[in-house]
Amino acid sequence: MEPPLPTPSKLRALPAVVSPLVLLAGCAVQPLTMPPADITAYVVLGEQGVAIARVITAAATCPALTVDGQPLAMTVRALPATLPQRPTASKPEDSKPSVFPQLTCEATLPAGAVAASVQGQALPLPRAAPQRIAILGDSGCRMKKKDNEFQECNDLQRFPFATVAAAAAAWKPDLVVHVGDYHYRENACPEGNAGCAGSPWGYGWDTWVADLFAPAAPLLKAAPWVVVRGNHESCERAGQGWWRLLDPRPLLPGRDCNAKADDSNGDYSDPYAVPLGGDAQLLVIDTAATTWKGFKPGTTGYEKYRDTYRKLDALSQHTTWNIGLTHHPILGVGAEIKPNGDYDWHKGDLGLQQSFGSLNPRLLPDQVQTMLSGHVHLWQQLSFSSGHPSQFVAGFSGSAEDTVPLPAVLPPQAMPAPGVTVEHFSSWIDGFGFMGLERSGPGDWNVTVFDRHGQIKNRCKISGRRSVCDVAQVK
Repeated sequence: MEPPLPTPSKLRALPAVVSPLVLLAGCAVQPLTMPPADITAYVVLGEQGVAIARVITAAATCPALTVDGQPLAMTVRALPATLPQRPTASKPEDSKPSVFPQLTCEATLPAGAVAASVQGQALPLPRAAPQRIAILGDSGCRMKKKDNEFQECNDLQRFPFATVAAAAAAWKPDLVVHVGDYHYRENACPEGNAGCAGSPWGYGWDTWVADLFAPAAPLLKAAPWVVVRGNHESCERAGQGWWRLLDPRPLLPGRDCNAKADDSNGDYSDPYAVPLGGDAQLLVIDTAATTWKGFKPGTTGYEKYRDTYRKLDALSQHTTWNIGLTHHPILGVGAEIKPNGDYDWHKGDLGLQQSFGSLNPRLLPDQVQTMLSGHVHLWQQLSFSSGHPSQFVAGFSGSAEDTVPLPAVLPPQAMPAPGVTVEHFSSWIDGFGFMGLERSGPGDWNVTVFDRHGQIKNRCKISGRRSVCDVAQVK
């Protein structure tokens, strides 16, 4: 579902951020919009947790990595290019060609490597059994002409992703999971709008820098990332950058989102597992092209996600404990207010419920205990007495937040899917931050909800398929 989002005028005033960025900027709070070094280097985890080093560089050739004192050659993933304008989610006059002036390089890091660096920059290496995982999502600054939604990207109060990322890095995670929607600056800032004046827009490298790589720089250095694809990274939006910059799998012609005729390939990819040790794993699921409106049986998306479910079920059999990662929450809820004051409930993603549900009425494989998602711009937790896995939503890391308050107890008409009974529900509306997972035992995790500064707002416990939080409505 595409959740209702507030316009900037609906956002409440937020407390002042006291940080080095703000002190340097004085009264005119300006977030970083350029990468902090000559190269951008980071690590993403792919199938079976294979660590892939990526480097974005203006040099003509890829640099060599140093791994445990030995050189390791990088290969070219994508050459610099100006990609012809393709049909996008916006009108042609509000779109433009995507420009990627840098070289994208990559190398697979050897398992068990102790130290790795590139041009003096240390790269974060994966741990066999990460104990501390930072979860964030929906982090870019929203600039969308169609809905007249232009977030104040030039104000760290209103677009606080840099503050959130710095706080998450200071928490010292072993692993970072981003549950999707990295890129939001789709259309040009209107003339005279000081809140986003001068911001890059479109789907090229300059916008990816402003929305992700500059504000997230300390967190990219802190730990490897598991990247989940959101609907903002579908082919008709920022899919070209997704495939060039983030997806851990090979960049292949026809899967690169460059031509609309190939979108049936570029918009879908198979799920994969990232081991966590202790007989647990993450299951990474691409739901970029689902729809909250639902599919007609036999359509491309319906059949693609049925295939996704079969492969997800097979992967889940390899361990006892599985945490599923989707951008779209199959069991989440959101709401807006009707003119008469009643709630208009936005329930779990109908496209996934239809396709997955056609193979399993319980929607998810029995071996999946917890789902982590984004898409709805809030934080929430749902646990079910009906035997469904717990659902957490962490779409609260930078993009304009939902502001409609949710009740402490969900009414029957708000159940996210047929046959579902909510036992415990917790939410935080109109607040920015990140979520932390800390392993406490087989199948058990402690959850901490942090605000943008790293202050604790809520604590929860996951035990098997069930979860419960200390606070039902975070204020």
